[in-house]
Amino acid sequence: MPGVSRDGRFAPSPTGPLHLGSLRTALVAWLFARSQGAAFRVRVEDLDPQRSRREFEQGQLADLGALGLDWDGPVVRQSERIHAYLDALAALGRQERLYPCFCTRAEIREAASAPHGALPEGAYPGTCARLSAAERAARLAAGRPFALRVRAEGEEVEYEDRLLGSVSRVVDDFVVRRADGVPAYQLAVVVDDAAQGIGEVVRGADLADSTPRQILLARWLGLPVPAYAHVPLVLGRDGSRLAKRHGAATLAERAEPPAVTLAVLAHTLGLARERDRVDHPRELLGEFDPDRLPRSPVVLA
Repeated sequence: MPGVSRDGRFAPSPTGPLHLGSLRTALVAWLFARSQGAAFRVRVEDLDPQRSRREFEQGQLADLGALGLDWDGPVVRQSERIHAYLDALAALGRQERLYPCFCTRAEIREAASAPHGALPEGAYPGTCARLSAAERAARLAAGRPFALRVRAEGEEVEYEDRLLGSVSRVVDDFVVRRADGVPAYQLAVVVDDAAQGIGEVVRGADLADSTPRQILLARWLGLPVPAYAHVPLVLGRDGSRLAKRHGAATLAERAEPPAVTLAVLAHTLGLARERDRVDHPRELLGEFDPDRLPRSPVVLA
């Protein structure tokens, strides 16, 4: 609703330095929140124990600070909130919405590649949901590792995205707890956004497919559903998603004052001329209008 303040957030995974596409998304999320007089939170999504590193987290936070992107309250780390995700899993279990999935990665790829009616391409068609009690018991007795999936039953979810417009998608049976026992991203992000009071989720368009799943989870858990705005991605000169192979893709690699990089990011959003200097993101608030943001991917020179 116009005039309603919506707290926002930026939630990177500490698996490497932030590339410019991620910093651009952080800038947009900051502008969305600050232009409404709302709070801006930072959450570190460090549930992957194999790839997450504290030094990457420190570097990411330093990059945000270098660009002038401040935040409210302490940095929240998902690795310190496992109890909250387990409580959510227990709640879903009480609603009988979960089932064990014993499929291997190869079996999941094979199942997802087969045609299965109204479900989107690549969706899991509920293979293990159709196991008999005896088949399930046999796999459990054999010690087969299993993930936990939800019974979405092909429910269709519709929502209005601030940048993508009206979105409608049939939800598949997605994972909420991995086979190694770690709570899945889809679950953790819903629990955390509610706990942090996030009213508007601003993130990259590559995560748009996850949104109907997360809306469904929030409804089941009785949590508020935030508004969403998915920012078009930044591409390299070859038209593919910006990556290390494209050259100077991080703040450190650009070897220029942060104000220059901030101006480059602002230019891709239509908020600055190509050779402007922007010393602080506050300078962009006067020109910021979500309705004027680009609706298609941007090539970063």
